[in-house]
Amino acid sequence: MNRNTHNARKSKAPSQRQLRVGEEIRHALSEIMRRAAFRDTELADLAITVTEVRVSPDLRNATVFVLPLEGEAEPIVAGLNRASAYLRGQLGRAVRLRYLPALSFVFDKSFEEVSRIETIMHRPEVARDLASDDDADEVAADETQS
Repeated sequence: MNRNTHNARKSKAPSQRQLRVGEEIRHALSEIMRRAAFRDTELADLAITVTEVRVSPDLRNATVFVLPLEGEAEPIVAGLNRASAYLRGQLGRAVRLRYLPALSFVFDKSFEEVSRIETIMHRPEVARDLASDDDADEVAADETQS
């Protein structure tokens, strides 16, 4: 395998199988967390949303993106990582896979990022700049039609 092929494979988007397995794991973990009776006090009686699961190309590792609906994210994510062996065992009963991936939980910051971008977009100076860009686009379109 030459270097170009290796680099192209490295930046490749997830395969259909990775996406399908990730989605199956996401659904199963959501159900498991909804009904699980955690012994860990950080996790007891909490509502946790599993927003995404990214599975490695060899399907041996899964990164689980979670969003706690209440409480501080850091201790909850740490608790989930402590409970990953238990959750993996429960997952083994819920899904049929040749290899059950190791689970790694991380806080999903995408919603915070969307909120931050929306705040920026609603600033008066940004709205003014966007309006001036729209005006320039309209002038350019009128000139090309003439």
